[in-house]
Amino acid sequence: MIEDGTGLFTIGRLARSTGLSVRTIRYWSDEGALPPVARSAGGYRLYDAGSVARLELIRTLRELGLGLDAVRRVLAGETTVAEVAAAHVAALDAQIRSLKVTRAVLSTVARRGSTAEEMTLMNKLARLSAAERGRIIDDFMEETFGGLDTADPDIRTRMRFNIGDLPDDPSPEQVDAWVELAELIQDRGFRARMRAMIEFNAADRGPDVAPGTSLWFMSRLVQLAGEALERGVDPASPEADTVLSGLLGDADRAAVLTRMESAAHAEMARFRELSALVRGLEPLSAHREEFAWVVAALRARADR
Repeated sequence: MIEDGTGLFTIGRLARSTGLSVRTIRYWSDEGALPPVARSAGGYRLYDAGSVARLELIRTLRELGLGLDAVRRVLAGETTVAEVAAAHVAALDAQIRSLKVTRAVLSTVARRGSTAEEMTLMNKLARLSAAERGRIIDDFMEETFGGLDTADPDIRTRMRFNIGDLPDDPSPEQVDAWVELAELIQDRGFRARMRAMIEFNAADRGPDVAPGTSLWFMSRLVQLAGEALERGVDPASPEADTVLSGLLGDADRAAVLTRMESAAHAEMARFRELSALVRGLEPLSAHREEFAWVVAALRARADR
C-alpha cells in the first residue's frame, strides 16, 4: 500500500500480498483482465481492494485452465462462471476422449510390436474425430446404396447400425478392429463388391416386396443349409435339389449363384466380424459353412 492515504496498492505490494509474480500481474493487467484503478504521479499502476478480489478470481479461473479471453468475459459480465465452466468441462471431456484413444493406440502398438509406419496409420485413423469417422462411414453407405431406391431398406438400416464407431474409452482390440474396418470400407475393391451386392438386391425386388424379405431369405438359407450340413447332405446329391427347391423355388439358379458368390466373399464375413468387435460384441457367426454349401450345390448344378 502506498503511503498517501488512498489505500491503493502498487503492483509490487499486490504481488507480495497475493504470492503472484509482478510479471504475471503486469501481463494480466496488459491483457485487460486487471486494469489499474489509477496511476501514481510517477506513472506506476495502482490497484485497490477490489483489484485484490478480482486478482484472486483471475488466478482461480486460470488455475482451472480457462484462457484469458474467457476470464475477461466473466469479469465483464458477458458470461457467467457457470457457463464458462460448462464449456470448459466439454472441452476437457473431448481432451480426455482423445487421450483415451491415444492410450488404446499405444497399448495396441506395444502389444503388437507395430512398425513405425503401421503406428502412424493406426494413430491417424484412430485419432479421427467422431465427425470425421462418421463421414467415412456415411461416404461408404452412400457409395453402396446411393440411387438404389428399390434395395431392401432393412439391409441399409441394419448395415448402418452394425458399422460401429469407436466408444469414448476404446480397448486396444477395438482400436485394432476400427483401423482394419476403416481401411476395408475405404478400399475401392470392397466398395465395388458391396455395391454389386446391393444392385443385385435392388434388381430382384419388385414394388410389392415387403422390407426385410431379403434378411428373412438369408435366415432361411442359413437354417436349411445348416440342417443339410448336419445330415451330411452332399451338395451334388439329389437330396440337395430338394433343399435348394425349398429355398429358391423356381428362381434362376445361375443368377442366384452369382449373387451368392458375391455375398459369400471372405471380405463380407470379415466386415461383419470387425463391425461387431468395434461395438464391443462377440462376432456373430459368419455362417461360412452354410454359404459355402449353398454355393457348392448351385455350382454342381451349373456344371451339369
